[in-house]
Amino acid sequence: MGNQMTEMLKGTLEGMVLAILADRPAYGYEITSRLRDQGFTDLVEGTVYALLVRIEQRGFVDVEKVPSEKGPPRKVFTLNAAGRAQLEEFWRTWSFLSERIEQLHTEGDD
Repeated sequence: MGNQMTEMLKGTLEGMVLAILADRPAYGYEITSRLRDQGFTDLVEGTVYALLVRIEQRGFVDVEKVPSEKGPPRKVFTLNAAGRAQLEEFWRTWSFLSERIEQLHTEGDD
């Protein structure tokens, strides 16, 4: 990933993770895998784990430790009401920004 992609991803990764959790509860590696499947192949697991700690501290998720067949228990993250509100705000902001950016892009083509 180029530097510009990395910088843009920093600003949107929280919303992307919240969107994944809105679909269903998940643990860190599962979230990273889904993002990689979406094309974010250079995404480092540590980045997602650090983000999960932050959204847990901010009260956007509920966490349950679930036994794992391989190793220690997994922390499964579930989006809660505060997280859903944050995700709604993310989508409103994303819509606003993406519409304006698209306008600038199409105006530049004229």
